[in-house]
Amino acid sequence: MQSRLDFYKASPDAAKAMIAMQAAVNKLSLKSSLLELVKLRASQLNGCAYCVDVYSTDARRQGERDRRLHAVAVWRESPFFTEEERAALAWTEALTRISDTGAPDSDYERLSRHFDERQRADLTVAINTVNAWNRLEMAFRSVSVM
Repeated sequence: MQSRLDFYKASPDAAKAMIAMQAAVNKLSLKSSLLELVKLRASQLNGCAYCVDVYSTDARRQGERDRRLHAVAVWRESPFFTEEERAALAWTEALTRISDTGAPDSDYERLSRHFDERQRADLTVAINTVNAWNRLEMAFRSVSVM
């Protein structure tokens, strides 16, 4: 795959805004381990190979086990995730595929059983941010460098 353009050079102000948004998300009320699972799952759903590589690498650096990372794609059938993580992953899928799901009440109710209002808002912002990153990286064909 050939990169189309360097988003950071082409639009430095937009890149700075996205970086600032990500910095804000990283300071929200959610555990970083949960955020990494959410970022990975959204990236898998969106088909962003660059982001899957980045987020799985970040998760490993933070101590996440390979076994769980491999199972994120099949989290519903896997025994490796807590109920809180399952609720977050379901909400991630609902929002990432919002044109198909409409963000169902059942997923929101499940989320509400595990997260308070602030955490639900923070998680929703985090999911929207990773989806924005996925779309930027895919649009401009970002490639991972080994």
